[in-house]
Amino acid sequence: MSLIEGRSLTRLGIRLNVSGDGQIIGRAFGKDVTGEWTWKAPYFCRSMQWGDEPLPYNCQTVNLIGSSLRFQSDQGTGDYADLRLD
Repeated sequence: MSLIEGRSLTRLGIRLNVSGDGQIIGRAFGKDVTGEWTWKAPYFCRSMQWGDEPLPYNCQTVNLIGSSLRFQSDQGTGDYADLRLD
């Protein structure tokens, strides 16, 4: 949390804030994003809503790569997204 507290996670078309109290808020491709997260070591587990579309609960690995965080779905075995720390 110390890496992202007070900062945004960004990628083309995406800007998210992940708060220490378990909330996710932001925008992605013109739609609001809301959600909740918890840390279930070693995974970042979250449920989110993108506009009217619910995104299913998923636990992900998180790795620091330079100035980005890589979130990889399905406990590190699925798709990934690299989000810059701004």
